Amino acid sequence: MYTESWLSVGPTLDECIKCNICTSYCPVAAVTDLFPGPKYAGPQAQRFRERGQKNSPDHSVDYCSGCRVCNEVCPSGVKIAEMNARARAQMAAEHGIPLRNRLLGRNELMGRIGSTVPRLASFGMQNPISRVVADKLFGISREAQLPSWNKGGTFGKWFKKSQSHRLKSEKKVVYFHGCGTMHYESFIGQAAVAVFEHNGFEVYVPSQNCCGLPLLSNGEFDTAEEYFDNNIRKLLEYVRRGLPIVGTTPSCTLTLKDEAPELLDRHDSDAHALSSAVWDIFEWLRDLHDQGELQTNFRRLEMILPYHAPCQYRAHLVGKPALEILSLIPGLDLRESHARCCGSAGTYGYKVEKYEISMAVGEELFSFVKAQGPDVNMTACDTETCRWQIERGTDLPSRHPIELLAAAYGLYDVEARTLLTN
Repeated sequence: MYTESWLSVGPTLDECIKCNICTSYCPVAAVTDLFPGPKYAGPQAQRFRERGQKNSPDHSVDYCSGCRVCNEVCPSGVKIAEMNARARAQMAAEHGIPLRNRLLGRNELMGRIGSTVPRLASFGMQNPISRVVADKLFGISREAQLPSWNKGGTFGKWFKKSQSHRLKSEKKVVYFHGCGTMHYESFIGQAAVAVFEHNGFEVYVPSQNCCGLPLLSNGEFDTAEEYFDNNIRKLLEYVRRGLPIVGTTPSCTLTLKDEAPELLDRHDSDAHALSSAVWDIFEWLRDLHDQGELQTNFRRLEMILPYHAPCQYRAHLVGKPALEILSLIPGLDLRESHARCCGSAGTYGYKVEKYEISMAVGEELFSFVKAQGPDVNMTACDTETCRWQIERGTDLPSRHPIELLAAAYGLYDVEARTLLTN
């Protein structure tokens, strides 16, 4: 059960030297006065938060997007974003959680409901009338780029249907698909499975839950811990067999690796075993390449491709493995973005009071993409909400790097987003 351990931010609190580097790099503080900056909302405010205090933390902390740029640049290693997440959880515990935030935090539930009638659900999500109603009644911005459900069914349904002709091998990998792939972008999972099998790995897709990040972001730590425990229970048998748990969404893998154990104060052996077994897919592919085992029989892809590494990816502290692997593809002219954040921050940009902030934050990235010239016809990014945000800000389609890799293997049509072979 999650308790007032939201205050146990560890030894990093007093390591803040008040240098203001975090504030100077913060993409949110740069575009709005509603957020005073990471130092003020994080370590400085934390010094005034006493255990048992009745008053909530300053509500400006709710405008922190959780992008972790502050963590990335802090010279002292202070975990500012985690402090802010704990403060939001305390506010939620004291004042309750709005219905809007409860809905946005339950991506798995919403995905399952919509997947029973995907065309109707997508129409209900996307039509202008329902968008206005959601804006006015729930505070979900009518302008935000919301996803559509998989018209052909969930990724799980596709995988089960194709099970009879899936590769069998002594080499095995466990795929953590996440809610986005399961319900909205099944083609990402199909491309990932094709890449796994092309490299000789049999793919397991066990039952799994949402990683819990939307719940953590919206202050529902108790429910997030239930999700985390469910994932431990469902995945631990594979971990004990020494199999890697490989995901295609960096925010999901970061949550299982680091965010959930950190924010929920989970230091037990089972939580540690799961977090130690989790890989982002390109981190795993780079390791495969370092061992000389990655297939590099790539076709040429003649295209200019702006690539943005999401904040959650950079928070893994593993470099930019997607960029390294994509650079092996002949003909691919990669243009790396150095923008701080796309602005979406998961469900942050869906909220009516934060939508304009999210778009202003993303302008740095949108301008970079547009500056690459008229020959650019798509972009690449590893996280789904970031891709949807880039599409909203540039009017260009955005692809997961695994789609490009599958296309380079000749297994996938990157424009149609379909497999060329089952």
